[in-house]
Amino acid sequence: MGQYSINPPGDKMKKAIKEFSELLLESQEKNRWQLLQQVELKYDLSPQECEFLNSHFSQENS
Repeated sequence: MGQYSINPPGDKMKKAIKEFSELLLESQEKNRWQLLQQVELKYDLSPQECEFLNSHFSQENS
């Protein structure tokens, strides 16, 4: 039996980014940092994946 996973590599990152975007629209009472943490925990992202999300999506755009 090979090392196949149910989801292809990178799929959970795509789902995490999509969910984060949806949460930003729905949950304006929460800040971006809280939403990022919620998504990172839900999708069990690696430290590298979390760092990517934090560096690209945690800053408020003016």
